[in-house]
Amino acid sequence: MSGHGAPELTIENCGDLRVAVIAAQWHDQVMNGLLDGAHRALKELGIEEPTVLRVPGTFELPVAAKRLADRGYDAVVALGVVIRGGTPHFDYVCEAATLGLTQVAVDTGVPVGFGVLTCDNEQQALDRAGLPDSAEDKGHEAVTAAVATAVALRGIA
Repeated sequence: MSGHGAPELTIENCGDLRVAVIAAQWHDQVMNGLLDGAHRALKELGIEEPTVLRVPGTFELPVAAKRLADRGYDAVVALGVVIRGGTPHFDYVCEAATLGLTQVAVDTGVPVGFGVLTCDNEQQALDRAGLPDSAEDKGHEAVTAAVATAVALRGIA
């Protein structure tokens, strides 16, 4: 399981952070699970009013993340899913989303939680979506990572 060895994070004093969650619209069942996991994590952290923005697909996540990071959010979480098909489309979209979201984080200094599933098939996506029968909850993990990083960066002048 890819989640094996993940750190157990203790995150405190983060209820005042401004957090935005961007979610693609492709693959409803998977995206609903990722969003539910993100909302659970935010609630557990005491972040009551996150901004949630829906975009058409995973390719659109970086431009939305950049806009939100430039608007003063302390953390941005990007949720999407790309499932391999019979064309190179999978490779192009995965690379564009990964590099784009990384560039947003580095250029703005705003942590970007990477909740983009890049899977060979739909079952792999469902296994990571945080649904009742899923082995992993990547929406929850992406929020936790972004918020933990935002809290860690608070102490740097």
